[in-house]
Amino acid sequence: MENYIVGLGEILFDYLPEGKKLGGAPANFAYHASQFGLNGIAVSAIGNDENGNEIKEILKKQGANNHLEVVEYPTGTVQVTLSGNGIPQYDICLGVAYDNIPWTPAIEEIARNSRAVCFGSLAQRTAVTRETVQKFLDTMPALGTLKVFDINLRQQWYSKEIIEESLNRCNVLKLNDEEISTVAKLLGLGDVAVPTDDQPLQLVDVEDQCRAIMRNYDLQMVILTCGINGSFVFHADGVSFQDTPHVEVADTVGAGDSFTGSFVACVLKGKPIAEAHKTAVLVSAYVCSQNGAMPEIPTELTK
Repeated sequence: MENYIVGLGEILFDYLPEGKKLGGAPANFAYHASQFGLNGIAVSAIGNDENGNEIKEILKKQGANNHLEVVEYPTGTVQVTLSGNGIPQYDICLGVAYDNIPWTPAIEEIARNSRAVCFGSLAQRTAVTRETVQKFLDTMPALGTLKVFDINLRQQWYSKEIIEESLNRCNVLKLNDEEISTVAKLLGLGDVAVPTDDQPLQLVDVEDQCRAIMRNYDLQMVILTCGINGSFVFHADGVSFQDTPHVEVADTVGAGDSFTGSFVACVLKGKPIAEAHKTAVLVSAYVCSQNGAMPEIPTELTK
């Protein structure tokens, strides 16, 4: 079976005060797309070490299809500590396996047989993986595919060059209400006020910037998520807005990736953008109500 729906980029362990957890958006995205009956696959790299073996076992247990190149670098890790007032601090280790995803015949074959890919900025912080991401995007079929740049800005690990190279190769951009202010400033599109709980972003605050990004980089869509304040999908025929459902939150790990995976799956299955958007919001809310990034989604949401 081909027609891959690919999550491409980082895979790692988050070392939290309570223990370590599997992290990295690509596997989450691919897993959730596969719950809609599509051929999701995570593409990344691991080290020839205990953490790499453990990642493979976790993905196998979850039924998450993957292609992980084994390289001569340690499996990726993020050290998470809490400050005195409980705010998490992240140390995203450099020089790890996902920084060195090689361009191989196997990955090239996946690219040639992909219907969609989701990638971000973090794994492109090094030249090796950035070149692999770019070759993957350039190798995919030119027509009828979705290339989703889920920007996921992390600490200092991004640049204007990486963002613009990615925008020039993608056809869908996804970002959140904090990232839009950074991206708009980097691209010279004017200032966007950073939202607060009392003053969330409104359509009038961001539509000009999102439309400008669509025009300047020939995108089909810009997806803007605003946490509890809803989400927007800007597209050629208008804009879709969905409120965020109120749920009892267990944790938010992987919720954004489930949104993207669900949205992409629904669009590929021929659903209108508004319907795909609604399903993505409901799936994301469900994931927030569960522990972990890869819960099984109820069939009433995926059928």
